Amino acid sequence: MASPALDWLYSTQLYGIKLGLENVHKLLEAMSLPQAGMKFIHVAGTNGKGSTCAFMHAILKESGINAGLFTSPHLIRFNERIRDTEREISDEELEAGLDKIRRLVADWDPHPTFFEIALALALDWFRMRGNEWVVLETGLGGRLDATNAITPEVSVLTRIGMDHREQLGDTLAKIAGEKAGIIKPGVPVVSASQDEPALKVIERTAKSLKSPFTLVDGPLTNVKLGLMGPHQAWNAAVALEALREAGIRVPAVVLEAALQKVHWAGRFHQLEEGRVIVDGAHNGDAALALAWTWKTEFPGKKATIIFGGSTGKDLVEVMWPLAEIAERWVLTPFASPRSVPVETLSEALAEALADSDGEVESMEARNLDDAYEVARQFPERVLVTGSLFLVGEFLSKVSASGGYQASVQ
Repeated sequence: MASPALDWLYSTQLYGIKLGLENVHKLLEAMSLPQAGMKFIHVAGTNGKGSTCAFMHAILKESGINAGLFTSPHLIRFNERIRDTEREISDEELEAGLDKIRRLVADWDPHPTFFEIALALALDWFRMRGNEWVVLETGLGGRLDATNAITPEVSVLTRIGMDHREQLGDTLAKIAGEKAGIIKPGVPVVSASQDEPALKVIERTAKSLKSPFTLVDGPLTNVKLGLMGPHQAWNAAVALEALREAGIRVPAVVLEAALQKVHWAGRFHQLEEGRVIVDGAHNGDAALALAWTWKTEFPGKKATIIFGGSTGKDLVEVMWPLAEIAERWVLTPFASPRSVPVETLSEALAEALADSDGEVESMEARNLDDAYEVARQFPERVLVTGSLFLVGEFLSKVSASGGYQASVQ
């Protein structure tokens, strides 16, 4: 629906991404947030954050705990970012909550950012919903991310890789240092398996803060998962260990039911009876996991790939792993200021395929509708990937969830 309050929130994206905690502390204090007694599980990392949060939230739901969930970015509508196990925040609640914050910060300088306001809106809604537990996903990094204004029951670090280099650093150790910034004194830490430079930083940080440290060294086995791909068994193992560290014990029958029911849109998301796969692989590690999952689910089969990329990403690093499963590429822009022009995509694809044998067909589309029309003419399955913003726009076209709300954060 048309929403003046949501229009105002989106206008705050002009303030950009401002890493730091002073302003968010001020905002939360002014709103008496978070509510006393509210318990958090805080999740940072490069890949697997959303899926790990989804696993935990599904387990909490199956256990009868109506926990809140705050994630980003959204795929289709802003409301997706704020939910509990019963439902998403409604349009009316969103409007009322934003109106309250807008009046509060009208004359603030510096003005709160888009993400700071979104976090405050979420915590206020969780308070009104009576959510004792909240699963909280970082937006960018960890140390200076707005979500780091809270103190959790357990801190969770999913796989850390090379992404957001401009904001977080140009080495794995530097990026890990930013992500490990969510670790609080004495608060238990659960980490996914990490490359050695990242693991050393996490272990050193946990030790210095006297935070009990658990490294998940194997995937969850012998349980059917609702999310596809071998990497999801690792994410499920991290989720389960985090809940254990938070003191939440789950009977085996409840756990199995929850893990089978879990759904997370845009992660090897199958449509049209498996003819179309949608996956927001937006960095090299995520693309590797996507290619691995494709080869596991569709051995010997290739894809017609609809690809759109976001600014600030290493497109070659994303395209290179996907080349192994690509029969052809359809390159397209999408409806976001962060969309990369198709000319740039073509240059990146040429570089990614420079050492490959033979020629791979590629085409340039004017928009996502044209790209899909072209891709459907071929017999192979269609894979839509490269950016979560592309995935969101595509899903909005094939769902009945309402208009697409494009975002840059």
